[in-house]
Amino acid sequence: MLQRLSIRNFILVDSLDIDFQSGLTVLTGETGAGKSILVDALSLVLGDRAESGVVRTGAKKAEISAEFELGGLDEVEAWLHEHGLEGDPGQCLLRRVLEDEGRSRAFINGSPVTLTQMRELGEQLVDIHGQHAHHALLKSAVQRELLDEFAEAQAESMATNQSWLGWQAARKRLNAAREEASTRLLEKEGLEAALAEVAPLLEDLRNWDEMQSEHQRQAHMSTLIETGAQVLAGLEDEEEGVLRRLANLHSLLRDMLEKDTSLFDEQALIDAALSNLEEARHGLRRYADRLSMDPGRLAELDRRMAEVHRVSRKHRLSIPELLERQVGWKMRMDELAADQDIEALEAELENTEKSYRANAQLLSEKRKRAAQNLAETVTRTMAELALGDGRFEVQFVACQPQSFGMEEVVFFVASHASLSPGPLDKVASGGELSRISLAIQTVLSSEAGVPTLIFDEVDVGIGGGVAEAVGRRLALLGDKRQVLVVTHLPQVAAHGRHHLRVSKLSGADKVISQLVRLDDEERVLEIARMLGGQEITETTRKHAREMLAGAGRNKPARDRQKSA
Repeated sequence: MLQRLSIRNFILVDSLDIDFQSGLTVLTGETGAGKSILVDALSLVLGDRAESGVVRTGAKKAEISAEFELGGLDEVEAWLHEHGLEGDPGQCLLRRVLEDEGRSRAFINGSPVTLTQMRELGEQLVDIHGQHAHHALLKSAVQRELLDEFAEAQAESMATNQSWLGWQAARKRLNAAREEASTRLLEKEGLEAALAEVAPLLEDLRNWDEMQSEHQRQAHMSTLIETGAQVLAGLEDEEEGVLRRLANLHSLLRDMLEKDTSLFDEQALIDAALSNLEEARHGLRRYADRLSMDPGRLAELDRRMAEVHRVSRKHRLSIPELLERQVGWKMRMDELAADQDIEALEAELENTEKSYRANAQLLSEKRKRAAQNLAETVTRTMAELALGDGRFEVQFVACQPQSFGMEEVVFFVASHASLSPGPLDKVASGGELSRISLAIQTVLSSEAGVPTLIFDEVDVGIGGGVAEAVGRRLALLGDKRQVLVVTHLPQVAAHGRHHLRVSKLSGADKVISQLVRLDDEERVLEIARMLGGQEITETTRKHAREMLAGAGRNKPARDRQKSA
């Protein structure tokens, strides 16, 4: 639950630190005092986007931080662990810094995060119902989302949406294949021609370096044969050959070595040279034996190399690029073949449609099972809110397949037993709509796992006994969750377990909002003010005491905390 909220330089707030407890906490104050500033600040630290002008005049930046106690919130702990954002055990600190230039930064447990991450975590910690929630309730999409939330059908809704996207993508591919058939056919024919032209050359392309070397030998074969013979003659000639002459030198040096052993190293070098030349002679002899004039082979190489050069010039590609591009052409051909396979695309369209309809059917079934339970629960809650003979229904209107399923969800209501239920946006008056909205919100909030609920003036447009019923309903909700309510109704405020009052102070050069935690007597005065205006009489005080006593919530308040 929310333990502490700290605000610095935000709109009319200079500095504020406030601790929160479990149960129902009410915030009251005169119009314009800034009651909703607290909710606005909390919304920002939970990831809402900031509007301009939120930094208090004269300050460079605003800073908002919220501390939460996570006892029992295993999913939140798991989320923090998954994102590497763990803090102190069982605790979580959210902080938002907003600069007067418009930039903002967000932090979770001291680590910088994106607004998306902050909002994703915030949705698991706090559920805020704004004062205009009943207007949003008139929208079909909102009604559908509320039912899905109550039915815990978010997974089925997401699966339906994803399969819808897959179905539409398959339809798009099929239509594109049909529309672009002629263009793709021309491209395919061009690729087929190019591949057919390159196919006979693949081996030569892969062995291009070896082919060039062989062509070089064939082109200079006569020179190689003649020069090879000369080299061998220079080595092997009986009189002038290098081998003969080196053998004579070797014999002379051996005679010298018998007389002077210091020439041993020189003798070894001559031995090595003689051995190397002998090995070279054998290698050259084998080489010369392999050499032969083959004009036909040279002509064949000329023809094949000329064809490779012709194709590479035609496609304006180097020979290595031509081999690489051939692989790309084949891949593109495979793509075109898949795209042009109209039957395969039609089969894919059929399969994706079946998948969508199966998911949508599961979603419909889950919605319809939950709809009756939601209708009964909201109807009972309406009775508590002075709509005792009214009833609430959830009806389904079949529609063409959509991303959200195959039916529209429509909330129907009858405010009196004598009336037939009609669509919520057609039959409910302003006050009735506000109460029905509150009934739905409290039912959904009771079912949800979010530990902290905030209602920002959702009681607008009601009063008297209805307001008393609303306060009682919120107090019962506060027994299960931490509930924070911004209200202008004394009947609602009297049911709070804790009471905070917001007031606006004007100084010489600035206006600031102040938040005070009220004790027993101060609560009486605040309720009396809400009942009778600025002039508080003994009668209004008595009425306030009776109202607090009747609510059963006039418990000792804790130490007040102020802001300056």
